[in-house]
Amino acid sequence: MKVLLVGNPNAGKSTLFNALSGGHAKVGNWHGVTVGALEKETTLGGRRVTLVDLPGIYAAQGMSMEEKGARDYLAAHPVSPVLFVCECGALARCLPLLFALAEGRRTMLVLTKARRFYAKGGVLNAALLGRRLGIPVVSAEGLGGSALRREAARVLTAPVLTARFVPLEGVFSPARTGFSRADALFTNVWFALPFFFLLLAAAFYLTFAPSSPGDLMKCGVEFLFTDILAARARGISSPVARSLLAEGLLPGVGGVLSFLPQIALLFAFLIVMEESGLLSRLACLTDGAFAAIGLNGRAVFSIVMGFGCTAAAILTTRGLDDRRVQRRTILCLPYIPCSAKLPVYLTLAASFFRNPFFGVLLLYALGVALSLCVALLTKGKGRAPFLLEFAPLQIPRPIFVCKALLFQIKQFIIKVATVILAFFLASWLLSSFDWNFHLCGVEESMLASVCGGFRWLFAPVGMADWRIAYAALAGLIAKENVAGAIALFYGTFPYGAASAFAFAVFVLACSPCVSAIAASAHEQGWRRAVLCALVQTGTALVLCYLAYYLWRGGAALLPFAAAPVAAYLIIRNTYERVHRPRRRNAADIHR
Repeated sequence: MKVLLVGNPNAGKSTLFNALSGGHAKVGNWHGVTVGALEKETTLGGRRVTLVDLPGIYAAQGMSMEEKGARDYLAAHPVSPVLFVCECGALARCLPLLFALAEGRRTMLVLTKARRFYAKGGVLNAALLGRRLGIPVVSAEGLGGSALRREAARVLTAPVLTARFVPLEGVFSPARTGFSRADALFTNVWFALPFFFLLLAAAFYLTFAPSSPGDLMKCGVEFLFTDILAARARGISSPVARSLLAEGLLPGVGGVLSFLPQIALLFAFLIVMEESGLLSRLACLTDGAFAAIGLNGRAVFSIVMGFGCTAAAILTTRGLDDRRVQRRTILCLPYIPCSAKLPVYLTLAASFFRNPFFGVLLLYALGVALSLCVALLTKGKGRAPFLLEFAPLQIPRPIFVCKALLFQIKQFIIKVATVILAFFLASWLLSSFDWNFHLCGVEESMLASVCGGFRWLFAPVGMADWRIAYAALAGLIAKENVAGAIALFYGTFPYGAASAFAFAVFVLACSPCVSAIAASAHEQGWRRAVLCALVQTGTALVLCYLAYYLWRGGAALLPFAAAPVAAYLIIRNTYERVHRPRRRNAADIHR
């Protein structure tokens, strides 16, 4: 049996889902967090059930992709019980949706965010409301896990919802509404935008700057792997085991794990932004600027998520109401520097900046600029619709931030212990043995003979080395592999500043990892996703060569590099202004 969690966006469905099932569905203080049906088996009232967390829905006739998905799932399971999740303050708005979606089903109404509602002077009699509806009504505020599961189990034996109208006299009185002083402050463009930029600058400084907390913790992890564990590994008598640990796993895996503190600090900043409610204000403030490049303010949610994980950010684009805007946003997201690219940037930045902080800052700014340029180059005609409900402003709960951060750290460690560890085991095996499986030098190994044909890829930027080509190709599996491969083969990046900067630009602009490509295929089909990945990789090579020559003093080539872009914009504007209206008029005359 399936039990469906239904309700408005940001009503608390995913939080309830996690509490009832022990799952780890993403939660956040903004609308559109859940973009697809999440399922997990659990036990309610002694019975095994499948709990389903559906995307948020505002209206039974809603046209967004999430609302269509939720409606289709409800239609496909016409007899499944419904846990309808509703904010206390939105009861009057949610009751028509409850009657439309849950009529004829066993139904239970779960009220959330009661404390905030009562603090603003709201009144709600849950017991009387339940008697008028004829179904159980429970407030989830303050209930622990066991009590919540006990109450939720009542939906399995609950009466079928038959009511179509319920008077709210004596049951519900709305809370005080209107903008607070904090809302007015954070929707003021002259205060809010400088505040956001200062907050971002502080996060970057604490994470990347020399002698910052992130840098000090990174040095501690490096000391553990390179000075302690590697020193002991070099004392192993067996040459194969010594090579495996001292030259394979410890440099590679340790080189990736050393960046865990900085990745954790970056994720902490993103979690605080999501939980505080600032993201919805930022979306409102940037809608005008985004509309000028063919996007809308809701793209802010995906872009901010892109700093954490590109694959997750691509999935959030389902919250965009316009399919064309969704596709343009997906095209932009691979250029946003995700957390997996951070180890690569920190590895390379020291080669072209004395202070790596400024190098990382430059690469992040370049990534955002490339993303906006792609949006501008693919801009269509007309303005995308923009409708957004403000999430409540709140001080992030320390316990929630800690739990979400620990989950992200756990996921990173699992990734290192599985995908990345397997990659380094394979890399060590292929680079340490020849085709007769005899221990040999790197240049005589199987990997050298296979990847030797790719050394031409980066020859124009002063790196005619198959190791660099292998590191770049390894990034298609996981971007962390690029930094790990450099640590495995070189220790530190051996080439000059121009080559390091060019290679960093390539990593920034090339195709995302396989998980992001799969997420893109899920949203727009495999054909389009693979084609975009190939085009991005080819463009990344061109940008890599261009960055090398610009760094070497070839600034005079910049006008020639900008000429194709300018020609494309002129041709496209001409087409939009002349040829497309002609085709439309010809079609009208034919009809």
